[in-house]
Amino acid sequence: MEGREKLPGGFINKLQISSRTTLRHPFRISPFWKISLLLLSFLCAYSSVQAADSLVRYEASHHAMGTVFTVVAYGSNSAYLGEVVEEAFQEIDRLDEEMSNYKPQSELSAINREAYRQKVIVNPELFKLLEDSFRYSKESGGAFDITVGPLMKSWGFFRGQGRLPSSSELAQVLKRIGYQHVTLDAATRTIRFDQPGIEIDLGAIAKGYAVDRVVKILGADGIKRALVSSGTSSIYALGSPPDEDGWKVSVRDPLNRKKAACVLRLQNLALSVSGDYEKFFKLGGKTYAHIMDPHTGMPVENMLMTVVVSRSGSASDALSTLFFVEGVKRSRDYLDHHPGVTALFYLPAPSAHAFKQVLLKSNATELPAGSFVKFEEQ
Repeated sequence: MEGREKLPGGFINKLQISSRTTLRHPFRISPFWKISLLLLSFLCAYSSVQAADSLVRYEASHHAMGTVFTVVAYGSNSAYLGEVVEEAFQEIDRLDEEMSNYKPQSELSAINREAYRQKVIVNPELFKLLEDSFRYSKESGGAFDITVGPLMKSWGFFRGQGRLPSSSELAQVLKRIGYQHVTLDAATRTIRFDQPGIEIDLGAIAKGYAVDRVVKILGADGIKRALVSSGTSSIYALGSPPDEDGWKVSVRDPLNRKKAACVLRLQNLALSVSGDYEKFFKLGGKTYAHIMDPHTGMPVENMLMTVVVSRSGSASDALSTLFFVEGVKRSRDYLDHHPGVTALFYLPAPSAHAFKQVLLKSNATELPAGSFVKFEEQ
């Protein structure tokens, strides 16, 4: 077994960031802010630190949820921007303490320990996120499923380097996989498992939700121009940089991290990516990636990467995983009934160094006012 990549702690990451993590440098005068990613590169162009409307640029990064969150914001006062961003980082830490299945003291870990023995009362915020997660599960027939925790452990993607479970082990684990094993009671705001060994893993939605919370804090404090990234899992483009038409985002080639597969501009929308190269191991010449098909208990095959643009980080985060599992045909059916989503699929091609790109959009756009996504020529 060859471990190609050490798996980070915290929530299960979709990507891994490689960039400077200096906490504050609001007065950089480089012509571009660039985060080099295994999956994404954010090329955030701006003409100068002090724009024509007297805005200054502020950037800060913060370690949480097993990744690096970064905020780039524009405003009239760098000290005030720093205070607001620090408030946002404190909110991320709060969510991490509540929703991490890596921290024994978290509310989610307590649910995983107790919900088979008795009903567990859940705080309103977490309960709503669980409701949203199981809605995605029901709408996709279980392609998106936050009960995959036991599968992640069986395949070694929880804290290890990856391993190949036996067929008998998978058969036993699959008995504990499925949103149908979980009962949410909205009247009492409780959760209950119908058998032992059920474990919830919010890794496919929690970082996107954290991005949404940061954006809400920034907006409430009067910040109208910012790019928020949860490591390399999800981003939200709030407004646009000064003198720019949206935030410029380059999505990396799934087969070559040094190349871009597509370039687009976003304003007041979120983008998330799932890829088969994010965490994986090789055995016997075959690659096993960390995105699981909850129906089979096996890593998804015949999909390289999915990119989703939608209204919120939590939605795009969940849908990038959902579409990765469902594939193009079933995802098209999903998009026929859900508005305001753009999805890109990157599929293997006959050549080892090529891929096929498929672009799908919802039948109805219904984007919020002031939001747009534009694809650019490369």
